[in-house]
Amino acid sequence: MALDDLPSWFDPADQPRLTAMVTDCLVDGRPIDGEFRVRRPDGPPRTLHVVGEPVLDAGGATASMWTVVRDVTELRRSRQAVRESESVLQRERHFAHAERRIAQELHESVLPPWRGAVHLPAGGPGALTVAGHHFPAAADTPVRGVWYDALPLPGGGTLLGVGDVAGRGVPAAAAMTMLLGAVRGMALGGTAPGGLLGRVNELLEVSAQPVLVGTVCCRYDPADRALRWARAAHTPPLLFRDGVGRVLAAPDGMLLGAARAQRPYEQVSEPLRAGDLLLLHTAGLGAHSPEPARERLLALAPRFAAAAGAQDCLRAVVEEFGGGRRGDDACVLLARVPG
Repeated sequence: MALDDLPSWFDPADQPRLTAMVTDCLVDGRPIDGEFRVRRPDGPPRTLHVVGEPVLDAGGATASMWTVVRDVTELRRSRQAVRESESVLQRERHFAHAERRIAQELHESVLPPWRGAVHLPAGGPGALTVAGHHFPAAADTPVRGVWYDALPLPGGGTLLGVGDVAGRGVPAAAAMTMLLGAVRGMALGGTAPGGLLGRVNELLEVSAQPVLVGTVCCRYDPADRALRWARAAHTPPLLFRDGVGRVLAAPDGMLLGAARAQRPYEQVSEPLRAGDLLLLHTAGLGAHSPEPARERLLALAPRFAAAAGAQDCLRAVVEEFGGGRRGDDACVLLARVPG
């Protein structure tokens, strides 16, 4: 679709505002942030939240435009239903149920669709074996915006990452979907982890819904078996080799969305070997135990060394952390370098 054709898909009442925003972005370099209605011939109208920012060339002119478009129809309908409830108690219960349902759907819609271990890139030489798991919180606890992600990249590399959006419920889950979409898009475009976090931080600066995000972003290249990674105030990855685990030396990096970064996000490189196991996790993994999650994970090193593959390693983590009532969602991602 040509950019000039885009407004015709929106409600006539919203077309002038959308056209003005796109023009301001392309001509004046202003960010886009607004909600618009889409009228479809086969159903009721939908509401879209559009966030975008210009990408400037060396001369300061707009070369392209990043956009994240999110369908917020069900969220708006749920809030309207809550406002129309007849009693305060009914309204609160309905909102809590609808919000958790929407947050769960948003959350589940963007996590990787695969279950069990997968090879990334599929069929590629030196492919990683990757396995991930989401530990849900108790049913009466609002959803947190935590995620794990693994994505094959052009050229044979693989994007690996985990993260946590501050807050709970629909706002956190919605922010997670926007953020993860932006991360995937920029990674597919070739942006390195350090630069990627910097661009995401700029995106959050112009967002209408400010959030704080901690994350680890990694790129593995099989050609040289190098892991290039950066972080935004998040727990660093763990590396397991020959039955021993250790924490990777962490580069500097402030929370995304906290403030304009005074310097670029630092990126480091870690050489990996055949048989190495990389483990990324979010902060709430060991929330129901007084013992730190990091120490419990490092203690699993002998089991990882004896495991047949990444899926068996993940099973050991689930057995260690899956019991008991969980007050926070958590995610874990494992990647094994082929031998």
